[in-house]
Amino acid sequence: MIITVASFKGGVGKTTTAIHLAAFLQGQGRTLLVDADPNRSALGWASRGELPFEVMDEWAAGQKVDARVNVVIDTQARPIAEDLSALAATCDLLVLPTTPDILALDALVLTIEYLKAIRSPHYRILITSIPPKPSKAGEEVKALLQEANLPVFEQGIRRFAAFQKAALQGLPVYSVKDPRAEAGWQDYENVGQEILDIMAARAFDAPSQGMSDRGDFF
Repeated sequence: MIITVASFKGGVGKTTTAIHLAAFLQGQGRTLLVDADPNRSALGWASRGELPFEVMDEWAAGQKVDARVNVVIDTQARPIAEDLSALAATCDLLVLPTTPDILALDALVLTIEYLKAIRSPHYRILITSIPPKPSKAGEEVKALLQEANLPVFEQGIRRFAAFQKAALQGLPVYSVKDPRAEAGWQDYENVGQEILDIMAARAFDAPSQGMSDRGDFF
């Protein structure tokens, strides 16, 4: 299974999402996180501590990938249209993180318009950095996306300082000492389970098609 995390805007939790989806999938089977972002944020995260899965750049990853390996790809922020088209065509699910603010949503609209133009059906929007109550920003944005008939994860990712601690320590959030660390991990566990359910439903609907080609996906 290949999961690609992409966004037309930086600062929406792209690398945090890639790290924690890889951590979840590692619990299902061997998983590789490919850092295809020139900033090498995922590799930097891994270098500061210890992660339960392999992290490498796109050049080193080619020889490691086979049908038995789950792959999560952390992509370059603001990919050009041609790159987004290639990413969408060579993964099983494109995850599009967005924060519930107008600038991030404007960037998301551009991404969705392009995905619709190339008729890519395999993407889902993940709302991240949801502010605590009494703010209703997360719920309002989710409702707005659903009203527009856009695919959005039921589970969003709440804004916790534990994620910043995890990045600084080079760990998954469940390994840091913070009172909200477990809640942050639970959010990503729920998203991971949604992904497994999506893949299972797709396999049931079209058993003869199988998963995406494991060819060149960079």
